[in-house]
Amino acid sequence: MDIEQIRTFLAVAANGSFLEAANRLHVTQSTVSARIQNLERYLGTRLFVRNRAGASLTASGRRFVQHAKSLLLTLEQARHDVGLPSRFRASIRIAARMALWEGFLPAWVGYMRSAAADVSIRSDIGFEEDLMRCLVEGTLDIGLMYTPQHSPELQVEHLFDETLVLVTTDPGAAWPNQDYIYVDWGPAFYAQHNNNFPELERPAQDVTIGWLGVQLLLHNGGSCFLPARVARPFIRQGLLFLVPDTPKFNLPAYMVFSRQRDSAILDLALAGLRELAANEVNNASAPADIPDRFFC
Repeated sequence: MDIEQIRTFLAVAANGSFLEAANRLHVTQSTVSARIQNLERYLGTRLFVRNRAGASLTASGRRFVQHAKSLLLTLEQARHDVGLPSRFRASIRIAARMALWEGFLPAWVGYMRSAAADVSIRSDIGFEEDLMRCLVEGTLDIGLMYTPQHSPELQVEHLFDETLVLVTTDPGAAWPNQDYIYVDWGPAFYAQHNNNFPELERPAQDVTIGWLGVQLLLHNGGSCFLPARVARPFIRQGLLFLVPDTPKFNLPAYMVFSRQRDSAILDLALAGLRELAANEVNNASAPADIPDRFFC
């Protein structure tokens, strides 16, 4: 079994077709067939049933999908680590919800580049489910998220609390209105939102990440809840405005890492995150530091 067989298996599974997988991988259909046959021979089971509609996974194939994804991630990470140039003594892998890359984590990368310039940093974006899976699999060193799950192998540590504020592009418009965008900040936000707006009908727009909410606001107008630290630059530029007399919601941010990992590099990375989180708590008592004129 090799990495190309795994890539090919996942391509066929995703597209439901040997021909489409061949097109995506830029190889011939016979190459795809040969790779799948060799993989099935190695595993000792049939992975696909081919029919007029294409190819569908067998029960064994469905069970192998998650293993294939894990193997691919592990092999890719191994290639990344082994292939480090000699000027790097180690690498560290970090991934987080996208909102935490707004200001907070770029500052951490700057901290690491200053404190350990000989450490390679691999950065990524993801949702809680994917981040937790990668942490358990060992293909991720640190994950930052809002709603972590608990696992015996992982340490969950609170970093700081986001303050979610309601912002709008039209300070003169009554709220709620038809342009409200619901951003899914997780189950805790959902509960707080429902408790405060029990009569609010389902909005016409909902998104899974705050960055997308910002893009829609700036392009089309409207309103949504954003972390105060994310909203602050747009408010200062006069692009967004706080909606007065609306609740502010609390959204804790956590970092998750392996309990088993004993590494000076990981300790340095975690110390940097704790230091920046403490600064966030001390300096970002948002929205109190947003001038009152932005409320009008």
